[in-house]
Amino acid sequence: MLSFTIRRLLTAIPTLLLISLVIFLLVDLAPGSPLSDVPLTVPPEVRQKMLEAMGADQPVMVRYLLWLKQFFWIEPLYGIDALFGTDFAQGAQRIISWQSKVPVFQIIGERLPQTLTVVGTAYLIGVLIALPIGIYSAYRQYSWFDQAGTFFAMAGFSVPTFFTGNLLILIFAVNLGWFPTIYDTNLEVVDWASFKEMLAQMALPVTVLALFNAAEISRYTRSSVLENLGQDYVRTARAKGMGEGRVVLKHVLRNSLIPVVTVVALGLPTVFGGAIVTEQIFKINGIGAALIGAINVSDLPTVQTVTFIFAVLIVLFNLIADILYGILDPRIRYD
Repeated sequence: MLSFTIRRLLTAIPTLLLISLVIFLLVDLAPGSPLSDVPLTVPPEVRQKMLEAMGADQPVMVRYLLWLKQFFWIEPLYGIDALFGTDFAQGAQRIISWQSKVPVFQIIGERLPQTLTVVGTAYLIGVLIALPIGIYSAYRQYSWFDQAGTFFAMAGFSVPTFFTGNLLILIFAVNLGWFPTIYDTNLEVVDWASFKEMLAQMALPVTVLALFNAAEISRYTRSSVLENLGQDYVRTARAKGMGEGRVVLKHVLRNSLIPVVTVVALGLPTVFGGAIVTEQIFKINGIGAALIGAINVSDLPTVQTVTFIFAVLIVLFNLIADILYGILDPRIRYD
């Protein structure tokens, strides 16, 4: 397992370098200018100095190599300095947002708690809902519970989140007045009253995202469990007199979790990225909202950095999923 992990990590290096180059070039060559918001009355020489201050006047490959060095070397040094009080970075130039003129990783650090609170909670609830529904739907195939679970999954996966979000706002916030329509990112939990207020403002966005995630994962779980219930080892276990609960939970579930682990692992990077549409609907000041704002004003360093972090997380969780395969199924060996 160790040698396989090392091989995968070594393979990930050229993969991430290629992805970083593609992302950087696509974002850099996209229409738009970092000076699009600057009035046309500003003299050309001033605009040129502004581009030079941003570093946007340098050749593409020079900017790419500098950004790569900052991402993999300088920013980790600043992270170490912040954790241990050292001075390894020594004031080196960081990845700076063209819009806010602050380090991009500082923006991510400020927005990440909001995203993890809402999207992370929604994803966890979605998984906890999806697994029991998928398992029991497969065990009771074609029963009323299976039919209801199928309807729930199809509706949750087919209806877009912007429609579900606006519908819940209209019913529970506007008409009934039970929940707020806008997420207050400045709210701090200091007592029981503020905790209840936090739960109230999280209820609608978490519900929207949890239903969407649970719909997808429950279908994968049902399909995988259903496939394993017809295997020979299940009939053998039943013939030996083993109880149904032990057959399903100990034998069937373990073998059925392999494709489910893939779906769950590849969905985890979205927890970092945030649900862009949902964050826009409920005005959550998360990473998804920061990405949309950066795209609107052609803030290339922010867009490139946040997008590349998504790619790094996808490669990382792919590796984690492959490692979990060997843990869940002893028949899988990598060495």
